[in-house]
Amino acid sequence: MAQKDKPWLFRTYAGHSTAAKSNELYRTNLSKGQTGLSVAFDLPTQTGYDSDHVLARGEVGKVGVPVCHLGDMRALFDQIPLEQMNTSMTINATAPWLLSLYVAVAEEQGADVSKLQGTVQNDIIKEYLSRGTYICPPKPSLRMITDVAAYTAQHLPKWNPMNVCSYHLQEAGATPEQELAYALATGIAVLDDLKGKVEPQDFPAMVGRISFFVNAGIRFVTELCKMRAFTELWDEICRERYGIDDEKYRRFRYGVQVNSLGLTEQQPENNVYRILIEMLAVTLSKNARARAVQLPAWNEALGLPRPWDQQWSLRMQQIMAYETDLLEYGDLFDGNPVVAAKVEELKDGARAELKLLDEMGGAIAAIDYMKSRLVESNAARLNRVEDGETVVVGVNRWQGGEPSPLTAGDGGIMVVDPAVEQDQVARLNQWRQTRDNAAVEAALSRLRADAEAGRNIMPASIAAAKAGATTGEWAGVMRQVHGEYRGPTGVSPNPSNRTEGLEPIREAVDAVSTRLGRRLKFVVGKPGLDGHSNGAEQIAFRARDCGIDITYDGIRLTPEQIVAAARDQQAHVVGLSILSGSHLPLVRDVMERMRAAGLGHIPVIVGGIIPDDDAAQLRAMGVARVYTPKDFELNRIMMDLVALVDPAAQAA
Repeated sequence: MAQKDKPWLFRTYAGHSTAAKSNELYRTNLSKGQTGLSVAFDLPTQTGYDSDHVLARGEVGKVGVPVCHLGDMRALFDQIPLEQMNTSMTINATAPWLLSLYVAVAEEQGADVSKLQGTVQNDIIKEYLSRGTYICPPKPSLRMITDVAAYTAQHLPKWNPMNVCSYHLQEAGATPEQELAYALATGIAVLDDLKGKVEPQDFPAMVGRISFFVNAGIRFVTELCKMRAFTELWDEICRERYGIDDEKYRRFRYGVQVNSLGLTEQQPENNVYRILIEMLAVTLSKNARARAVQLPAWNEALGLPRPWDQQWSLRMQQIMAYETDLLEYGDLFDGNPVVAAKVEELKDGARAELKLLDEMGGAIAAIDYMKSRLVESNAARLNRVEDGETVVVGVNRWQGGEPSPLTAGDGGIMVVDPAVEQDQVARLNQWRQTRDNAAVEAALSRLRADAEAGRNIMPASIAAAKAGATTGEWAGVMRQVHGEYRGPTGVSPNPSNRTEGLEPIREAVDAVSTRLGRRLKFVVGKPGLDGHSNGAEQIAFRARDCGIDITYDGIRLTPEQIVAAARDQQAHVVGLSILSGSHLPLVRDVMERMRAAGLGHIPVIVGGIIPDDDAAQLRAMGVARVYTPKDFELNRIMMDLVALVDPAAQAA
C-alpha cells in the first residue's frame, strides 16, 4: 500500500473570557486530538488597550482572550509546553508585543527559544481593508511587521513571522481575483521592506517563512482553482521578483479558516454541510493542500460557539483525514482541462490587478483604492442575493422548514459572563500594584527611544514584557511615536450608478424629505472596538444610493462621539452596528446619552449578531428596530427608515 501523506494540522480558533478559562479549553482540545493551538484575542488586546480603558467597555473577553501583561500570558499557557507546541496567534497591530510576551513565557518555562514553532498573523494591510484592528499609519505599521520578521530570522528560525491574511478580504466581498491580487501584493510589500533588514544570504529562507491564511467559500470548484492559482502565482513571484532558486522556499504555505460569511442564521444546521464542502476545496488537491485547517462552528451566525460545537468541527476534519482514503493518492486534478482553464483565468485576472497595484506604488499606497473596490464588490454580491440571482438555501429560497432541535434549550450558543470584565480589571489593577514600576518606566523609555530611532523594536518589547509593562502601555508608546490612524471607509459620498430597483425607495425618500423640510439624515456609527465594518458599509452604501444624506465615519467610535454626531448632524435616525457581542452595554450607553442630550425622540436602529432574547432587551431600552444577518433585504430596511421618520406616518 502507498505511503499515506501526513494530515494537515487540526486547529480550532479559540479563546474567550479569561486566560485561565481559555487555558482550560486549550488543554481539553489538545486531549481530543487537536494538533495545534490557534489563539483568538479579544478586541482590546488586538487594538492595544488595557481591559480598563474606556473603549474596552463591554468588549473584554468577548471575541477572544484578554492578555494585558506577562501574568495573563503565563496563565494562558499554564502546563502547556511551548517548546513542543505549534501556536498560531491571530494578532496584527500588537503582534510584536504578543510575540514578546510569548517568548518571555517560553523562557520562563525553560524552553529553547530557537525551537519555538508557530505563527503571528502580523498582516496589518488587511486590517485597513477589512478587519479594522489597526493602530498606527501604514508605513510605520509595515516597519513593525518587518521588525518581527527580521528578529525571528535571527532568534526564532522555525517561527512564521507573517501570515498574509486574505481570509477577511473574501469576508469583505473580494472576488477571487481581488483576493489573489491583494494578498500577493501584501506579501510583496513585506518582502520589499524586509530585504533591507536581513543579510542577503538569509533572505531566501525568510521568503520561505512567509505563510498565508486563506478563506474557502462555497463555490467549490472556483475555490479549489483559486488555491492552485495562489500556489503557482506565489512560485512565479518568488522566482521572478526575488530570484529564489530553492523550490522549498517558493512553496505557498497556507492555513485555512473556511468561510464564515456564508453561514446563515436561518436553518443554521445547514451550515454543517457548507463547512464540509468548503473544507474539501482546500484538502482535495494535493498540490494546493492547506497545511493547517480550522473550521468555524455551525452556529457562529448565532453567537459564540460552545465547546461541543467546536468538537463537532474538529471531528469533521478527523473523519476526512483518517476514515477516507484522500491522503493515499497524488493530486486528483492534474491534467484536468476544466481546472487548468479556470486556474489560468484566475491567474490572468490577478496579474492584471497586481500590475495596477504596482503602478500605484504597491499595496501600502493603494489602500484607499483597494478598500473602495471591496465595498463595491460586496455591494454587488449582496445585490445578487437580494435579487435571487445567487441562491442561498433557507435564506432566499426554501425558507420554510422544521424548527431546529440544535438551538433548543440554551439557545445553541455560549454566553460570556459579564462578570468576566470586572474580574479581569481587578487582576490588572493588582498586577500594576505589585510590579516594579521603575523597571517598567525604564523599559518603556528604551522602547520609545528605539521606535523613534528606527531600531528594531523586538528586543525592547521583550524587555518591557519581562519588566511587567501592559498591552495598553506598549501600544501607547507606538501611538506617541507614530500617531493614530483612521482608515478609509470605502463609502464615497457620491451615489453609485445603481438605481435599478431603487426607484420606489428614492421616491419615498424624496417625499419624506419634503415633509421634513430637508433631506432625510441618517447617522451610522460603530461603537466599541468591533472592526467588522462590512454591514455598516453596505447599509451606508445603499442608503446613499437611495438618496438619503448619510454620515458614516468608520469604526471604533465611543458612544459620546456617536451622540455628538447625531446632535451636530441633526440626525433624523441613528444606526448602530456591533458584531462583537457587546451590543447590550454599548447600546444602553448610547441610549442613555441620547436621552441626556435631549435626543431621545430620534429613532435608533441596531444591527449585529444578536440573539432573540437580547433583541427583546434592546427594544425594551427604546431601540426602534433590531436587524440580524437574516435581514439581508437592504431595500426593506431602507423603507423601514423612511417609515420611522415620516411625519405623515406618525401623525396617522
